[in-house]
Amino acid sequence: MKSVVMVIGERNFRDEEYLRPKEALQKAGHQVITASTTMTKSVGTLGLIVQPDLLLENIEIDKLDALIFVGGSGAKQYFNDPRAQKLASEAMQKGKIYGAICVAPAILANAGLLKGKRVTSFSSVVDAIKENGALYTGEDVVVDGRLVTAKGPEAAKKFGEAIVDMLRD
Repeated sequence: MKSVVMVIGERNFRDEEYLRPKEALQKAGHQVITASTTMTKSVGTLGLIVQPDLLLENIEIDKLDALIFVGGSGAKQYFNDPRAQKLASEAMQKGKIYGAICVAPAILANAGLLKGKRVTSFSSVVDAIKENGALYTGEDVVVDGRLVTAKGPEAAKKFGEAIVDMLRD
């Protein structure tokens, strides 16, 4: 069993971008830990209520196999968050799987982790991603090494399946 931390915004994370990958990971037998900047229940864009398991500052990269940032407008709180960027950088440096869906790839871009990487994202952050040196593909889901990115809610299931496949290797 592998351990995956999914980071959600305090509010307005995208429900299906959290649920579909989580379902795929759990179905494959992996542990999913939900992290946020507060232990208060978080409410998704469509009304899903999630109780975080862990505070962002308590994430230990050495104890996990993958770090995933969930999209939705709530992910914007992490765009320039030094803690989120440090965690993503650490995950990359330590060879962990790291990824983001929808607008969340902007977190990775702002951390300088997408230079020369093939990625995808929601249309609203394409410019920010390209400005940070990413090679935007526009595909639903893109895997480049240990990095996985996805376009949005319609790609959430495929995103989850891609993470499951990566954990198998």
